[in-house]
Amino acid sequence: MTQPPWRRERREQFPGVPAWSLATSRLAPEEFGVIRLEEVTRQWAWGADSAGDRAGGDSAGAHGAGVRVCVLDTGVDARHPRVRGLERSLVVAEDLTVVDCDPADPAGHGTACAGVIRSIAPAVSLTSVRVLTDGRSGSGAALLAGLRWAVDEGFDLVNLSLSTTRSEFLPALHDLTDRAYFRRCLLVASAHNMPVLSFPWTFSSVISVASHDEPDPMTYYYNPAPPAEFLARGVRVPVAWPGGREIRSTGNSFATPHITGICALILSRHPWLTPFQLKSVLYLTASNVVVSEGDAHVRA
Repeated sequence: MTQPPWRRERREQFPGVPAWSLATSRLAPEEFGVIRLEEVTRQWAWGADSAGDRAGGDSAGAHGAGVRVCVLDTGVDARHPRVRGLERSLVVAEDLTVVDCDPADPAGHGTACAGVIRSIAPAVSLTSVRVLTDGRSGSGAALLAGLRWAVDEGFDLVNLSLSTTRSEFLPALHDLTDRAYFRRCLLVASAHNMPVLSFPWTFSSVISVASHDEPDPMTYYYNPAPPAEFLARGVRVPVAWPGGREIRSTGNSFATPHITGICALILSRHPWLTPFQLKSVLYLTASNVVVSEGDAHVRA
C-alpha cells in the first residue's frame, strides 16, 4: 500500500449494501499488516537503550524522523536553540483563515512545548499554528479553525497544551477529535491545571495527559483512573523561552509534549500503528505497567 487507508478518499457506497459496509462478493477485503503487540517493550517501541529510557544515544533507536507534529499554541520561536527550526509557522487570522506568519512567539508557551518535543524526538518535523494570544486566552473559534486545519493537513500528531471550559464549543470539538482519530491524526491533550471540567482532554478519542513530579523526561505512568490517561514530567520542567532563554515551569501543559515526543518516537519506528494501537503501546511501555511471570511481576 502506497497510501495509508486513513488518508484516502472515502469509498463509494455499494448499492444494496448498508452504508459504511463492504460488498466482499464484489471487492475483496484489503489486507492490512497490523503489528502484533504480544511482547511490546520500550526496546521494541522506540529502540530504548539498555537503561530502558532514551533513544537519543542509540543509533538503532528512533529519533522521530518522518513524523509530522503540529503545535497548536501561542506560536513558536523557531530560532530558539532548543527548537532548532520549524517546517512551517502559521496563525489563525481574524477572519479565521490559517495563514503563514513569522516563526515567533509573543508569549513563550508554544516555544516551551515545542522545545520539549524536540528534546525527546530530535528529528521530528514541527509546525506551529498560533491559536492563543498570551499563553492563556484565545477564542474558541480560533481553536476550532486551527485544529480543523491541522486535521485536514494530515499531521501525525497534534500537541494541544490547552483546553476550553466553554461548553458551547463541545459539539464541534467532539466532531473534530473524532474526525482526527479516524484519519489517524492523533491529538495529545493536556488536562486542565485546575479541577474543572474542560475539553478536549476529557474525550476518549484523544491521549490525555497530566503531570507527575519526577525529573526523568522519559518516565511516564499509565493512570488507571482516567480521564487523564497518562502522567508525565510536569513539575519544574526546564523549558525553552523566547529570547533564547530557558526557565523552569510547572503545569500539565509541559507534561503533554513529553508524551507527544514519545509518540513521535514510536510512530517513527512503527508508522502504520493506528491510534488504538499507539495508545496500547503507550500503556504497555508505561513505567508502572508490569507483566506477570509466574509469581513474579516484571516491568514491561
